[in-house]
Amino acid sequence: MRIAIDTGGTFTDCVYLRGGRLEILKVFSTPANPARATAQAVDAVQRRLRTAAPVELLHGTTVGTNALLERRGGRIALVTTEGFEDVLVIGRQARPELYNFFVQKPPPLVPAARRLGLRERVAADGRVLIPLAPAALARLRNAVRKLRPQAVAVCLLFSYLNPAHERRAARALRSLGVPVSVSHEILPEFREFERTSTVAVNAYLIPVMGRYLREVERVVEARAGLPRRSPKGKVGVMQSSGGTVSARVASVQPVRTLLSGPAGGVVGAQSVAERAGFDRIISFDMGGTSTDVALISGAVNITNEGSVGGVPVAVPMLDIHTVGAGGGSLAWFDEGGALRVGPQSAGADPGPICYGRGRQPTVTDAHLLLGRLDPHQFLGGEWRLDADRAHRFAREFLRKAPGLRSLDALAAGIVGVANATMERAIRVISIERGHDPREFALVAFGGAGGLHACDLAAALGIPRVLVPKFPGTLSALGILASDVVKDYSRTVLWPVAEAHALKSKLESAFRQLERAARADLAREGFAPARQRLLRQLDLRYRGQAFELTVPYTRDFIRSFHAAHARRYGYSDPERAIEVVNVRLRALGLTHKPAVRAARGASARPPAEALFKRARAYFDGRWRDTNFYIRERLRAGNRIGGPAVLAEYSGTTVLPPGWRARVDAFENLVLEK
Repeated sequence: MRIAIDTGGTFTDCVYLRGGRLEILKVFSTPANPARATAQAVDAVQRRLRTAAPVELLHGTTVGTNALLERRGGRIALVTTEGFEDVLVIGRQARPELYNFFVQKPPPLVPAARRLGLRERVAADGRVLIPLAPAALARLRNAVRKLRPQAVAVCLLFSYLNPAHERRAARALRSLGVPVSVSHEILPEFREFERTSTVAVNAYLIPVMGRYLREVERVVEARAGLPRRSPKGKVGVMQSSGGTVSARVASVQPVRTLLSGPAGGVVGAQSVAERAGFDRIISFDMGGTSTDVALISGAVNITNEGSVGGVPVAVPMLDIHTVGAGGGSLAWFDEGGALRVGPQSAGADPGPICYGRGRQPTVTDAHLLLGRLDPHQFLGGEWRLDADRAHRFAREFLRKAPGLRSLDALAAGIVGVANATMERAIRVISIERGHDPREFALVAFGGAGGLHACDLAAALGIPRVLVPKFPGTLSALGILASDVVKDYSRTVLWPVAEAHALKSKLESAFRQLERAARADLAREGFAPARQRLLRQLDLRYRGQAFELTVPYTRDFIRSFHAAHARRYGYSDPERAIEVVNVRLRALGLTHKPAVRAARGASARPPAEALFKRARAYFDGRWRDTNFYIRERLRAGNRIGGPAVLAEYSGTTVLPPGWRARVDAFENLVLEK
């Protein structure tokens, strides 16, 4: 069995194949022990299929992200070149808030007592200035032993050019029996602060992610009787860069999994949109605790300038913007009496009021109060929402509202505030980066994406919305369809002058990276025919502080000028250019689930798809609204708003003045 699971704040989503057809499953997340929800999902799938076949589990998880945000990582030590112990504290000149002199930066992951200097020095050209003496290694080993860390990070000056000292230090420290993260293995690139921060984050997450992934592997082994070691590994983990990697690799390089779940959503959105005929999209993933947005114009954007919880992370990751707005986001009033929504969330426990335990209104409760959710069709009828309880606690909350006089106004206000937060997020990745949202389609998914998609599209002038089949589990579907991906890089800082000499040096650098990539993919079980290698360069004009990534082709210089003009509004063909980094993206091509187009049906939906007519709140008043079961709609069907389309993994709201059609792949295409 090949199963993909995405662990969210409220639900754990599962996608699997039965007889060549995709099927889905949702179970409540278990934040105290996320592996328990994974076990429940695997058990439920095996019961459905009436089999205990070997399981290959592909997994998206927020365990690493949450550990970093909540500062629940391991007790670690940091080893740097003597004199550079405080690089994590010094950071860069940039201030988080330009005019706030009292802003508090988050404390470093490693306190001063556990930051150790090693007497050695490598020059900026890779020459050894101060040799690493055996006595210095012995002192370091004894100092680390006394600290009794759970993991150690090693980041020495200019080790990306000459890693000999780092290798010797790592070998000495690994003899203590603790995991050691080494910068030339995690991020062999320049910029000391970002490199030190990234390797420190990796070490910080190893105890948490290692423990979690071992538990997940035990879940899989216990249910399938698999041998503990296998060539490819039976648990794969989604990376921030949009591809999977084995649990064995993820447990030693967990920094690459920080955007694990959201990355699956972007991959899934791109795959669905391509089949539907859209190559320029904005992905809008609204789950229970947060909303993730990304812009795709032909290809997904990958950045090396990420930050999680105020901590720089320089490994490749999809360019995703996240805000604290989801179905479980809590409504509250600030000191001035203004209504706010999020970023605090009810999560899975206690959850929204209508789930039976929560007491503070959420976005989900607001939609129920507005008549946009059917209490009996939640999770396909497997779970009943408690509308009476939502009304009762919302009335209590309303008494605290200084300017709201009705439940309708309160619920509409909650939805409006959440929409404003998500609209700002979409503006960040589109308008603020020079893209016109009117030229894109909005791909809305996640359990709550369809509830807000039309409102956001109308506010931003986006002409159409695509709501995929199984919207609430699209992130898991993206994980199921992902290739195994490994990223390699090397800082070179070569001027683009003599083309022939540069080409020879670049080819040599790429061949070195490709040898390592092919060997790593072979260890993952991929034959040469199922390997694909993509060459890229980081380029900048001489004197600039940051660079742009372009594919390595014959016209890479022209591509750089064009990319610079798009990003900054100008280019300078007469200015000197330099190659900063060479990059290689290695793909192990996996077998994708087949999706067939359906034949068109009549425009009129079948009678059994309409399950009730009721009143729902739109534009300040209650309106007669048709409620449909989406699974009963067929390709070619057309529906006019106002309407609500309920399905197992989510609900789509079609406001007045909008229409929907079902395309050949059973996606909903919504237009004004």
